[in-house]
Amino acid sequence: MLELRHLRTLLALRDAGSLVEAAERIHLTQSALSHQLKDLEERLGTPLFIRKTRPVEFTRAGQRLLSLAEQVLPQFRMAERDIARMAGSEQGRLHMAIECHSCFQWLMPTVDRFRDHWPEIEVDIPSGHSFSPLQALGREQLDLVITANPVEMTGIQYLPLFRYEVMLAVARQHALALKGRVEPEDLQEEVLIIYPVEHDRLDVFTQFLEPANISPREIRHAEMTVMMMQLVASGRGVTALPNWALAEYLTRDYVRGLPLGNGIWATLYAAVREDLLGTPWMDDFLRTARETSFEVLSGVKPA
Repeated sequence: MLELRHLRTLLALRDAGSLVEAAERIHLTQSALSHQLKDLEERLGTPLFIRKTRPVEFTRAGQRLLSLAEQVLPQFRMAERDIARMAGSEQGRLHMAIECHSCFQWLMPTVDRFRDHWPEIEVDIPSGHSFSPLQALGREQLDLVITANPVEMTGIQYLPLFRYEVMLAVARQHALALKGRVEPEDLQEEVLIIYPVEHDRLDVFTQFLEPANISPREIRHAEMTVMMMQLVASGRGVTALPNWALAEYLTRDYVRGLPLGNGIWATLYAAVREDLLGTPWMDDFLRTARETSFEVLSGVKPA
């Protein structure tokens, strides 16, 4: 009567808080998800959650199945990993690089969980490939690269992790803080604070300013997100960052966040060598990365 997919669906519904977002997470249409849940409730003879509540409110039966899912699914994944080890698939390494200055917020918890799952896999984030990680991936010096800027390369596949919105952060007292959104011409007289990377790797340029043939008055570089926020909060510039990177500062009312135009969304990818696709530990890392990102990041969506 019960299947693993049912347990995964209920967990997705609880974590997402709505049918629409849960359907996105498990790659179903909303109607297919609704049909699956209705079919399960008919089999069990009892409702599992209360319709039209947000976040979703579960019945006692639904809460019991959530408790079961929390016990069974981790055990199931552990069994899969153990069987992979028995089959001799446990040897490997995971050397990765990151083309995303703000990604450590979710990548470090992902790596910690992965190390617990696969203690025998050598995990390293070397610093020597910081300027050309994709080329290092092609030379097999790396196994995986986290990037928002895929470049077609032989032997490399780009697997989407999640989507995020790029937003502009301004000081609370800034004139733009009163606007509902910003347009490219609003940045003509602004100091734009960016990470020290090429402009063609930043969505604020490629998707917002350059199509409108607009340039900010001045560019200023900062290495760390916290430094950017200090500069923005003190009125010394504005910056465009992923919504998850701004979430903490917006919650603390440190800065204001504004959408760029009608909203600019980008996708973060894991670039993986094709010879590693399908290995149990790589599959587990990618699944762990997706799950962890939705647990620790605000405002991200399934890709």
